[in-house]
Amino acid sequence: MPKIIIENLYHKEISSKGTDRKVIEIIHDNNVDWMHACGKKGRCTTCMMIVTAGMENLSEPTDRELYFRNLGKLKPHQRLTCQTQLKEGEIHIRVNDAYKLPHMDYGE
Repeated sequence: MPKIIIENLYHKEISSKGTDRKVIEIIHDNNVDWMHACGKKGRCTTCMMIVTAGMENLSEPTDRELYFRNLGKLKPHQRLTCQTQLKEGEIHIRVNDAYKLPHMDYGE
């Protein structure tokens, strides 16, 4: 069963019932708030996740992610949750400091 571990949310574990789902959908389905200023359309980078482990369990970067990478706004270990699908296995991610929501309690 695919699993997301959000390290700086006190290692919150989120499981997905299926594969090939966008990471932000899995996060939101599990009642975790995650920034997405453009409405999950890949027009900004506010839904960025920092992938610390499990990159091989994610879909290939989309054209939108490559666009932001070419602009220098997305590093190779960063992905957009609205564009990236969790294929299988487990990923470990972190919320980018710049996009932490003020009402959330983050750990390190």
